[in-house]
Amino acid sequence: MVRAKICGVTNETDLEVVERAGADAVGIIANVSVDTPREVSVEKAVRLVEAAPPFLTATLVTMPETPDRAIALGERVNPDVLQVHSGFGPDAFAGIRESIRGSVVAVVDAEAPERAREVAPTVDGVLVDSVDSDGAGGTGETHDWAATAEVASTLDAPVILAGGLDPGNVAEAVRTVRPFAVDVASGVEVSGGSKDPEAVRTFVQYAKRASERGADADESTGLEGVSS
Repeated sequence: MVRAKICGVTNETDLEVVERAGADAVGIIANVSVDTPREVSVEKAVRLVEAAPPFLTATLVTMPETPDRAIALGERVNPDVLQVHSGFGPDAFAGIRESIRGSVVAVVDAEAPERAREVAPTVDGVLVDSVDSDGAGGTGETHDWAATAEVASTLDAPVILAGGLDPGNVAEAVRTVRPFAVDVASGVEVSGGSKDPEAVRTFVQYAKRASERGADADESTGLEGVSS
């Protein structure tokens, strides 16, 4: 079944909303070089990670300037997953992965499939997003899901799909790409950085329902267990 991550949580109330909706992971944004209402201080990120319940994967989303800074943030915040937006190469990602306790996810532009293939063997997951000129996600723009599905089928790491997802399109995205997980931020908000509980719940429900139906289709055609 596809996992669902709700990103850009800035407070304990929304953290509880994410948990109650049945999401698998929560994203907490800190130390980024772009202006976003979803960013919190590193100190607040530490508190939110500590407040996350045991079975909700706490993800630190960051844009470190160097691999050493990424490692320092991983050690300071101590998330379950460190999601890195950067142009680091495979060796740098491998070094980060070896140095921190949590897993490492590399964010790549949907328009750069060759980079996804390059870094996939050195990380625990690849997040494919619609990124802006600064290398940041959260653009609210979708991309070519069919092209992403083709790339995902060739990668040596689980693929997380992001970029313009919301409750209205997540089911189609899941059916098309068949990712390991889907990731949403602005698509479930009432305003920048403030989550809409109903939208969060619906997003998670629709993503998982679409995934279940996809599994049923595989079983009927003798393709059990095959996924991107």
